[in-house]
Amino acid sequence: MKVKKVIGSIVVALLITAAMGYTVFALMAFSSVEQQVKCRDLEIQIEAKLPLFTEDELHLMLRDEGLHPIGLSVRDLSTERIERFLGAHPYVKKVRCFHDPNGKVLLELSLRTPHFLVMGNENFYVDDEGRYLPAKPGVMAYVPVVTGRVTKSMLQNDLYELVDYIARHDFWNAQIQQIHVRDDQKIELVPRVGEALILLGTTRDYRVKLDRLFRLYHQAFNVMGWNNYRLLDLQFENQIVAIKNEGAAASRPRS
Repeated sequence: MKVKKVIGSIVVALLITAAMGYTVFALMAFSSVEQQVKCRDLEIQIEAKLPLFTEDELHLMLRDEGLHPIGLSVRDLSTERIERFLGAHPYVKKVRCFHDPNGKVLLELSLRTPHFLVMGNENFYVDDEGRYLPAKPGVMAYVPVVTGRVTKSMLQNDLYELVDYIARHDFWNAQIQQIHVRDDQKIELVPRVGEALILLGTTRDYRVKLDRLFRLYHQAFNVMGWNNYRLLDLQFENQIVAIKNEGAAASRPRS
């Protein structure tokens, strides 16, 4: 009986070894076949609020870099290199690249969203994380525009906070189309509705100033009209100096 048990154990062990060997062989064979599969399709998915680049441009970028997967075997395909290359692009926020067993490559991109446009010594977008994005000809985002004597160094201080506040505020984002930095560093706001230029002055207490103007818009201008004034000066404490179009004496509505 003991001999039979020993023989049975040996047979079981041999069967297990054979099964494991076959499994390893099958995996190696499958892996070898998979490595020979060629990529015949590249599917691109772009998540973006603004088309900073198109699928056609992505195909061209990958070809120019020698990374386009079409025609390559899985063995020669490096999804990691594709991710590193596209991930370094200033427009790209997130990138994921992978392939299925049939050689189909999937490329998923999430693009950054321009928050406002700077047009001064340099032209560039700033996204909602404060990153600078090169402006692209032919692509225009519906965002506030900063013009005049503005530099990147100025955007490291309160100017960024002001523009960011306007861009995120439902009313001001819809109402203000341009923030202009004058030679004397005072700030003017150009509205979309109405003819009155808004002189903010410095960025000091900008929220208080804009809140005061917001109340004037809703309490007075809806009654008096939006086009009766050519300048709204917010530089004075607790009041707004409103200069009429016809050159009449300035009025000083209080907050």
